[in-house]
Amino acid sequence: MSKQEKPVSTRRKFLTGAAAATAGAATLGFPMIAKGQAGPITMRFQSTWPSKDIFHEYALDYAKTVNDMTGGDLKIEVLPAGAVVPAFGLLDAVTKGTLDGGHGVLVYHYGKQNALALWGSGPAYGMDANMLLAWHKWGGGKELLEKLYKSIGANVVSFPYGPMATQPLGWFKKPITKAEDMKGLKYRTVGISIDVFTAMGVAVNALPGGEIVPAMDRGLLDAAEFNNMSSDRLLGFPDVSKVCMLQSFHQNSEQFEIMFNKAKFDALPEKMRAIIANAVDAASQALTWKAIDRYSKDYVELQTKDKVKFYKTPDAILQKQLEIYDQVVEKKSADNPLFKEIVASQKAFAVRAVKWDMDNNVNRRMAFNHYFGAKAAAKK
Repeated sequence: MSKQEKPVSTRRKFLTGAAAATAGAATLGFPMIAKGQAGPITMRFQSTWPSKDIFHEYALDYAKTVNDMTGGDLKIEVLPAGAVVPAFGLLDAVTKGTLDGGHGVLVYHYGKQNALALWGSGPAYGMDANMLLAWHKWGGGKELLEKLYKSIGANVVSFPYGPMATQPLGWFKKPITKAEDMKGLKYRTVGISIDVFTAMGVAVNALPGGEIVPAMDRGLLDAAEFNNMSSDRLLGFPDVSKVCMLQSFHQNSEQFEIMFNKAKFDALPEKMRAIIANAVDAASQALTWKAIDRYSKDYVELQTKDKVKFYKTPDAILQKQLEIYDQVVEKKSADNPLFKEIVASQKAFAVRAVKWDMDNNVNRRMAFNHYFGAKAAAKK
């Protein structure tokens, strides 16, 4: 407690009589905001990204959104990966209260409960990341995620947000023209993708983002995927490879995760909990807009300045991914009832959402070619 803290009666005016929340916050060492009291409630976060990555920028953006919306009464401070714990140690650190919260992706907890990877690692039955978030919010995903975390004793409150664009197959020494070209490659990926690529004959090494390029530079990896044009460029992929294969089903619907230690989150005043939850939605949309702007710019820069050659992943490889993914899901569903339950829930949502999307939304390629294609260029 702060030495400048006002009496309990004063604090109750701010907390609107929530004595239990006050007691809980006191136990956890939170300073209560009261009239005349110096200093806000502070929460220490860590991201799972290096400070130079745009993903860490997204974490800072979310923290600023909360800090601004609370008028400074709650202050989230964000540290980069490794500042307190390694990137893959975030869930344990938040559960134990070593950190108050963090910013990452659910697939990084794959080793604790493989069903967590279903939030973005795989084809998601045709859903893109925004649809998967719709399933999470309206199709039962939120309740299933709470059940998953409870099953492994994770003391966290989780907010998936920030739909990601389809992730490239990755960076290679030469273009991949058929599935056989990947056999024997030392390749980085995470989540269920480990199982999929292993079945394709790939030697997989799951590394955090900041360790990938150094591993490629030392020859410990032959190829790797991370996420997007901006992250890949900032992390230095063009320095170790000039070939990037676009499009893949291994992670075409991933999203980020904001998590809080549950006891510390529950101890916050109700108003602050509501601000945190609503800030997730606001930051999610802002992230989407920023990503479109930044990724498209870096896509151009990678080609013009970094001399990277982009190739579309052949359909035969994409089809192979789907076939192997089905085999992986069948096995994991047999071994894990929660995995099976989540798959069934996603399929039920996808069959109507994806059908509606494909039937309803016009194909943008026709319009793009009309305005910017060869015929349009010839008219100029």
